[in-house]
This record gives sequence, structure tokens and C-alpha cells, in this order.
Amino acid sequence: MNTDVLNNQQDFPILEIKDLYVNYGGIEALQKINLFVNNGEVVTLIGANGAGKTTTLRAISKIINPRHGTIMYSGRNITRRQPHEVVQLGIAHCPEGRRVLARQTVLDNLLLGAYIRSNQTEVRNDIQYQFEMFPRLAQRRHQLAGTLSGGEQQMLAIARALMSKPKLLLLDEPSLGLAPTIVREIFSIIQNLRATGVTILLVEQNANLALQIADRGYVLEAGCITLSGAASQLITDERVKKAYLG
Repeated sequence: MNTDVLNNQQDFPILEIKDLYVNYGGIEALQKINLFVNNGEVVTLIGANGAGKTTTLRAISKIINPRHGTIMYSGRNITRRQPHEVVQLGIAHCPEGRRVLARQTVLDNLLLGAYIRSNQTEVRNDIQYQFEMFPRLAQRRHQLAGTLSGGEQQMLAIARALMSKPKLLLLDEPSLGLAPTIVREIFSIIQNLRATGVTILLVEQNANLALQIADRGYVLEAGCITLSGAASQLITDERVKKAYLG
């Protein structure tokens, strides 16, 4: 292959959002959002409840459609793609509140996460890989997901998202409602995922923990990005410390 083509493929971010606006009825939820995520990064979105963080992820995964703007993924315009097409291209969304299928077993949840894949041998191998990454899920593989603890459900939600073999994982509030010891375990898992080559866009209420593991961050306020930069800079920024770090 032409090396110029290879170089060009490496020049653009895996995700780039340009001038994104999203409305809920007459309410403007996002205004002029511009952000990018490079391959292999963990990038975090922080902000108060209602700032637009979850809406940003939903726009990327096409759960909602923007009023204006462009969403580029690996050099492709996905602004008007359907949700299943976005998954097929390599984006997985692990939603806020976990949203596991409560009346299905752990194993069934993982199988449903792989619904776009046709090679069943590879799917079985990846289920085994998830069980190695999440040993508690292996122990509960035949247990109904609704009977798992909150931390176990979060592990299942992440594992289910990974079953689609994503290159980009959208991770929404993984620490929500969990005990501090479980939160540390979940964040250790996120760091391990980054080490395996998964790029992560992380929405997280615990700004301190998010900035500790992220490469870069964006601060959202009332649907607008008001601050961005390296995580190491944001975590020491007086405005961020006063508003989000306590």
C-alpha cells in the first residue's frame, strides 16, 4: 500500500466532532461542541448534571440526531448513520445506569452484545476472554443479570459492550451508585482496557478519578465546552478544582 495513504490514515483523530448542536424539543442541549479523540487515548467529559455529557455520547452513538454539526469517525462522516451501523463501524456505547437485560443470564447478555458478529467460534473465544477479564462474571455466567450487585452489573455492561469488538468505547458514568472500593476496581478495569488498545471517551461524575486516568479532558457547562486540555493541567486548574474536585 502507498505509504502516503497510510500516513494520511494516521493524521486524523479516531473521533472528531465539529460544531455540534442538539435540541430536545425547544431546549438546546448542546451548542457548538468541538472535540476530538485520538486513537489509544482516554478522553473524559466532566461537568455538572445536565451539562450535556450524556447527550454528547448519545449523539455519537446515534441514539439521538443532532440539529447541526458533523461527527467523524476514522475519517468517515457518521452524522446520519443508524445506530446499528455505528456499532458495525466499531463504536460501542456502555450507557449510564448499566441497562443490563435483567431477566437474561450473564452469558445471554454477552451473546447479545455480539449480535453484529457472525463467526461463532470467535464469539465463544471472546466470551472466554471477558470471563478472564471479569472473573466474577465467570462465576455467575448462568445467573440472571438482575440479581447481580451494582458493581457486577457495571462489569457486565462493559463486557457486553466489548463483545462487539469496538475500537472506540463510549463509557457513561461507570462509577454511578457504586461503593468506593468497587469504583476503584472499575477504574482499574478502564486502565487495563486502554492498555489493550481500546480508545475510550469517558463521562464520569467523579472528576478527580476521571482526570487521574485520562490523557485529556473537556469541561461542559450548560451544553457548551468551556475548558479543555491535558488531564494533568485540568486537575490542577483552580476553576476545575473549585467547581468539580471539592
